[in-house]
Amino acid sequence: MPENYRRFVAGPDPFGRTWQVEFRWLQTAISIRHSDTVDVKFIVWTEAEEKQEKVLALPDAMLQELSKKTGHPVTDPWCMKLAAMHLKMMIETWQDMDKNIITLTAQELGEAAATVKTVEMDRRQEALQD
Repeated sequence: MPENYRRFVAGPDPFGRTWQVEFRWLQTAISIRHSDTVDVKFIVWTEAEEKQEKVLALPDAMLQELSKKTGHPVTDPWCMKLAAMHLKMMIETWQDMDKNIITLTAQELGEAAATVKTVEMDRRQEALQD
């Protein structure tokens, strides 16, 4: 799991490659794409591959519902973490890697939120042990 959601390593992918992932920006896409989403952009690359842009679109209505369900407020850092966890899964499974813009489903958002929660709980446990 990434220690830093702004720049991390993901993989291996199904071809055995490790990818570098770098966060670029997060913005509300209403004015840009006329989409009611929070867009989170990353650049990904690996050896012998061109850098690629991946924009993960988090639908606002689904984020609001997930926020109510989990009790976690919708914040920029939380959205970045959700997108990073989903992108990590994409790289490892090769799901949707042919796309530049990926709109997450409610199920995918829920899975990302569960992963983020687990990672943060593990970090707290490690900090207590140190």
